[in-house]
This record gives sequence, structure tokens and C-alpha cells, in this order.
Amino acid sequence: MKTISSVVENYIKTKPFLLNALSQGIINLTSLARNISDELETELGKDVKQGAVIMALKRLSEDLDFQVNHKVTKVLKGIGEITVRSSLTDYTFLVSDTIFAKQAELIAEINDLPDVFFTSSRGVHETNIVLSDSLTHLVEKYFKGEKLTQKLDNLSSVTVKLPKENTTVSGIYYFIFQRLAWEGIIIYEVISTSNEFTVLVSEDVVDKAFKVIKDLKLTK
Repeated sequence: MKTISSVVENYIKTKPFLLNALSQGIINLTSLARNISDELETELGKDVKQGAVIMALKRLSEDLDFQVNHKVTKVLKGIGEITVRSSLTDYTFLVSDTIFAKQAELIAEINDLPDVFFTSSRGVHETNIVLSDSLTHLVEKYFKGEKLTQKLDNLSSVTVKLPKENTTVSGIYYFIFQRLAWEGIIIYEVISTSNEFTVLVSEDVVDKAFKVIKDLKLTK
């Protein structure tokens, strides 16, 4: 059976920015209740009293405040080294029967080169390679004949070392990416391991992205 509390919670959780603003207590609950009453009544199939909606929002905001301020921020305060690399190029190829062997040849050639950036990932249909601009001629050499679907240059990466607790607390990546989105930062690629992740952004916004992530350590 649907209740006002459950319908309010489901509604709020489908609105990421509203969810965050509610958790920070920066929304007028009376105004919000008035604005969403029509949708809630449609969902419940009956009239809904504004006071009941306000109470449901208040309980939800208190619960969200605990989740954000006592769990997620505790992990974010433990963010470790933040590394920035510039002058990167991002290639995306369609998966083929030959592309894995070509990738192995590329890795073998650059394996002993100092101070270069290289990472790759393979999905169901696409293979992605991100590397220093100085190595693009090798991609052109080894991947000739492969189907290139996208090439992006003038990119930078921000790599973040996360504390081990990040794997046991939900919402860490959501919280980080939300802050980046609030600043209008477009993320071209996300590469991650258990305790580390890298975002690929345009070189002209990398300083802003670095500051956003660094400031998360100071979140209260």
C-alpha cells in the first residue's frame, strides 16, 4: 500500500539536485510541498494534505542529512593524492577480432617509456584508449584498419585516490559527479579501480575540476 511518506521519498529520490538541496536544508519545505502536491495526489489517487507532505519531507531531510553528513563525507575527507595529467588524447574503436592483439603490440612498445600516460578499457562493443599526445602516432600505426568511432584531444585527467572505505559506502561517486555537474564540467571518460578513479575532462576546465574534488575533503 502506498503511503504519503513512500511516495514523497520516491519522488525526491528521482530528482538528484533536489535530493542534495533537501539534505542540506536549503529548501523551503512549505513551498516544495505545495509545488509537488498535484503529482503526489495523482500517484496516490486521493487528496493529500499539505501538512502531511511537509512532515514527510522533514523526516526525509533528516534521514538524508545523516546519510550525507555522517557517511559519505567521512569517506570524502579521506581522499588521498589527486594527480593531474595534461595533453591527452582519447580514442574509441569498435571491438574486433584483431584489436586485442594490436593493443598488446602498442603496450609492448610504450611499456618502457618514462612519464607517459596510458590507460585502456574494453566494453561489449567498444575499446577505449587514453594516452599522452606524444604517443598518438603509435595508435595511428598499430590501429590502422580498425574502426575509429571517436577521437578527442586537448584533454586532461584528474586521478583521485580514495580510502578503502569507499567500497562499503553508497553514494560516493554520485556525490563527486554531482558536484562536477553543478560546475558544468563535462566528463568524457571515467576509469576506475577499487580505490582509485580517473575522470577525463577538457584541458580548459581541469583546474576547476581539480578544485571541486579537492574541496570535497573540506565538506562539512
